[in-house]
This record gives sequence, structure tokens and C-alpha cells, in this order.
Amino acid sequence: MENSSFKINLTYNQVLDLVRQLPKKDKAKLSNELAKETIDKRLTRILSSFAAEDITQKEINQEVEEARAEIYAKKQKN
Repeated sequence: MENSSFKINLTYNQVLDLVRQLPKKDKAKLSNELAKETIDKRLTRILSSFAAEDITQKEINQEVEEARAEIYAKKQKN
């Protein structure tokens, strides 16, 4: 099967309507992916504001995973 990609312009409300049609399981997966993206962007922005030349990639990954786990735990409580 060949992977194809295409671009369509949708408004926020159109996307919201599509998301509302998804099964709960897919909504949860989408929510997790959006949360990961947000966390990664926030962490990148925070780290770039510091002179963090002495931080290792392993430490960065650990912080990202801890932040993700924290958000996931909060979502599970709701």
C-alpha cells in the first residue's frame, strides 16, 4: 500500500466536528499526542532560555518523560 499525503484547508470548527465523531479510544489517543507535542514545545522553549550546554540528552529525555507521566496521571484522575 502506498502512502499518500494531501493538504486540505479546514476551519477549527470543522476539525472539532470531525474529532467529535471519533470513538472515545481515538479521542484519547489524539489527546495524548497533542499533549506530547505541547510538552515538547514547552520544554524546548524553557531549555532554550537557559544556557544549558552542560545538560545531556539523557537528562532532557528524562525530564520530558516525567512531564508526560505527570500530565497522563492528571488525565487519568479526571
